[in-house]
Amino acid sequence: MSAVGDIDFRHLRSFLAVAQERSITGAGAVLHLTQQAVSTHVRRLERSLGVVLLVRTSRGVLLTAAGEELAAGGVAVINDVAHLAERVRAVADAQAGTLRLACCPAAASLLAIDVADALEKAVPGLQVMLTGARSPKDELELLSDGRADAAFMWLPVGDVGLHHAVVRSDPRAVVLSTRHPLADRPAVSLADLADDPVLRPDVLTSAEAERFWLADPRPDGSPAPRGSIVPLVEDCLLEVGRGRGIWLPPQPLEAVLPAGNLRWIPVTDAEHFDLGVVWTDRAPQPLITRLIAEVRTITGHDQHLHAA
Repeated sequence: MSAVGDIDFRHLRSFLAVAQERSITGAGAVLHLTQQAVSTHVRRLERSLGVVLLVRTSRGVLLTAAGEELAAGGVAVINDVAHLAERVRAVADAQAGTLRLACCPAAASLLAIDVADALEKAVPGLQVMLTGARSPKDELELLSDGRADAAFMWLPVGDVGLHHAVVRSDPRAVVLSTRHPLADRPAVSLADLADDPVLRPDVLTSAEAERFWLADPRPDGSPAPRGSIVPLVEDCLLEVGRGRGIWLPPQPLEAVLPAGNLRWIPVTDAEHFDLGVVWTDRAPQPLITRLIAEVRTITGHDQHLHAA
């Protein structure tokens, strides 16, 4: 016997019309189909189920016991599918509106622009609003007070009541003064940097995030040497340029932050940074799901996962 999944809903509708009208001709009139088309639908449905559903008589049709059972339950199936289709369309219609994204221009500005364009193209009627933030703390504030639905943030953020999904992974670099003894190296390890204090821009959202940016603890279990706390990333770069410490950011930031008298050198044994889409419980979930999919398409993160 064929699986129920093989049932064609057109055939089921034709049968239900026959059951209702007790006539193939009457069913054809209701469905605006020919008598032959209705008969063909019913025969194919019978073959799919492996049963006889009706018998033809000179006075119309009679349902078999199997036909009576299908007629009793089939209407509910058709109605359930119709209601499901309505709910699916409602979710799609709800996507049209506004999605507010917060992002630090230094971290995700070009990505955010590409994503906003792709989302608006993919979802007719949707408007994506980008809100710039100076730091992760500013992004968190935008999310907390409802001025943003989601944000691009480097992970970890900490236990701040947010959801997240990774959309990109990037290697870590060390930013050194050109006067640093390691400035001419093509790459370094954390052991090479064991004595260098790591500067700490006061922009992170949690102690967990600060430890990650410090690469603390180091692979051998030793604590990372802590440097001075400075207000902003730009101040951190100035201090690095003056030889007062180092910084361990994601490598892509090199393209958007001023270089000056600095060197950006890959760190071979440091954990990669994950860039995440971060959102609150209030965010429109269908749009967040679509946002994550669009970002991963742009970054190729899904292909990276499959390759791994």
